[in-house]
Amino acid sequence: MAKNKNPEKPEPINRGRRQFLKATGVAPLAASVAGAAIAEAQSGPAIVGPGDVPIELMVNGKRVALRVEPRVTLLNAIRNRADLTGNKRGCDRGVCGACTMIIDGRTAYACSTLAIEVQGKQIRTVDGLADGAKLHPVQQAFCDRDALMCGFCTPGFVMATVALIEKHPKPTPEQVRKGLDGNICRCGTFVRIMEAAMTASGQLATRGVTRG
Repeated sequence: MAKNKNPEKPEPINRGRRQFLKATGVAPLAASVAGAAIAEAQSGPAIVGPGDVPIELMVNGKRVALRVEPRVTLLNAIRNRADLTGNKRGCDRGVCGACTMIIDGRTAYACSTLAIEVQGKQIRTVDGLADGAKLHPVQQAFCDRDALMCGFCTPGFVMATVALIEKHPKPTPEQVRKGLDGNICRCGTFVRIMEAAMTASGQLATRGVTRG
């Protein structure tokens, strides 16, 4: 065994990185973590896309079979593939509320919801509210109170109001404001929209309004 010729200079330790990891026990830990990650990835949901994939949606109580790319939003799938055009695309950023639908009893911005993610859930759009020629009470209240101007935001407000009244059958004015605060009317008919919500809940008498 060769002696250190310079006793004042310590002899360097010649250990490789792998030897060090084995000696400290880090290597077995890293291997187990990596193995768990691989196992989790293999047991996770299958990767789909990027092309069209088959999906089935429950819209207004009816099954709708579509083929869409996984990146397609619920709004685009409903409007462009299922031809249900009642709900509108406004900001396309989940801000204005024109695209509001009800999913499993809760309002959601359809422009910010992937269609593939809502399979198996109950989706309701403004197209499914009326019973033939008979309007839903909320739709009728919006007409009676003249709670629309250009009408572009109206479907979203109607759906938000339906969800509100189903949760609070007799909402207070504050509950109405809170329930509809995710929707914007650029024409500024908020007072009439408030009246429509109170009318639909039976707290204001119904009256017909005609434009002058």
